[in-house]
Amino acid sequence: MKTKHYLILEDAELLLNHAHQYAIQHAFNVSIAVVDETGTLLAMKRMDGASPMTANLCLEKAKCSAISRRPSKLFEDLIKNGQMGFLTMDSFSGMLEGGEPILYAGQLVGAVGVSGVKSFQDAEIAQHAIQAFLANMPE
Repeated sequence: MKTKHYLILEDAELLLNHAHQYAIQHAFNVSIAVVDETGTLLAMKRMDGASPMTANLCLEKAKCSAISRRPSKLFEDLIKNGQMGFLTMDSFSGMLEGGEPILYAGQLVGAVGVSGVKSFQDAEIAQHAIQAFLANMPE
């Protein structure tokens, strides 16, 4: 039988804090969501000044990344290249860059989604949070 790793609330809060601090350092006003491996919300933060719309977008980006086990940018690229031609409005919001999967010990344990600045900056915030979080995990 295998051991299954998973995020707990404390982990989600650490991820949020890493992303929040990075956003503050760069003067970004964003919304941040952390989901488990099924795309279910664990924790979320909307910074002062972040558009209300970003709250839903960050969650959709995180869900997209968790369910696909890939960065949400992959789907943005497929759409731009004409390889994905149909989307509903709900699914489209998760198809923008800014959702990043969290892999630990070879397992998907969740994802971080960020929305509020340019999409590459959203992804940068999420990647930073995940790297900082995993840097403190035992091997």
